[in-house]
Amino acid sequence: MIQMKKKLILPALIVLVCGAISFACCTKNTVEPTDDSSQFVTLTDAVPDAILEIRYYGTYNFVGNRIDGYLQPTALLTRAAADSLRAVSDDLLAQGYRLKIYDAYRPQCAVDHFVRWAADISDTAMKPYFYPDLDKSVLFEQEYIMEKSGHTRGSTIDLTIFDMSKEKEVDMGGTFDWFGPESHPDFCGNPETGEYTGDNSASPTGRSITAEQFANRMILRNAMMRHGFKPLDSEWWHFTLRNEPYPDTYFTFPVKQLAQ
Repeated sequence: MIQMKKKLILPALIVLVCGAISFACCTKNTVEPTDDSSQFVTLTDAVPDAILEIRYYGTYNFVGNRIDGYLQPTALLTRAAADSLRAVSDDLLAQGYRLKIYDAYRPQCAVDHFVRWAADISDTAMKPYFYPDLDKSVLFEQEYIMEKSGHTRGSTIDLTIFDMSKEKEVDMGGTFDWFGPESHPDFCGNPETGEYTGDNSASPTGRSITAEQFANRMILRNAMMRHGFKPLDSEWWHFTLRNEPYPDTYFTFPVKQLAQ
């Protein structure tokens, strides 16, 4: 009887332990949204040379209206991301460029605004500028619009570079927030080697970029990667701090100048 009890108890313990492990695995990445901005900085305080063109504060964006949660035309980042971006800025300044910022931290209410807009198939006012080759109905399916965004974790940034000698934005061969394969870092080239191939077969309408435009994308990409950021395989302008401090936290406070 004692041996039989031991045999019965052992499987029960295994079930309990495995259940606990399974529960821990399922709950490990569940973090409640928070409005705590104490570990964030105003980007231009950390990178004073950056140029801001906060697209979601204005109306020139794929929605066509100011986005919820953007109360001022400023950019916020976690302290860790801002410190790394300062290193990127110093690197590019030495090459004759400045950073131009389109978006940084994005509150969850802004992401929710995108989702509501995408669900309204009839609203296509900005289609000619940002997704002329796509039917709006595929934006969820093809993951151009999602219910969660890395931007909401505070260490992701959308940006380009500004040529100080020419006094204009560098030509990247496509606009920020263009929905299509033309925005992919590997469009017409190999980002791992920096080789321009001219292969535009991914474009549904035969669009292309030049060798110079591809090289310009690589200038930004290489500088960001040298200083701790990882690229996204679908957007040449999008980078996330590789060791982001809040990988599981979604923040809710609005975009506005932070108190000193």
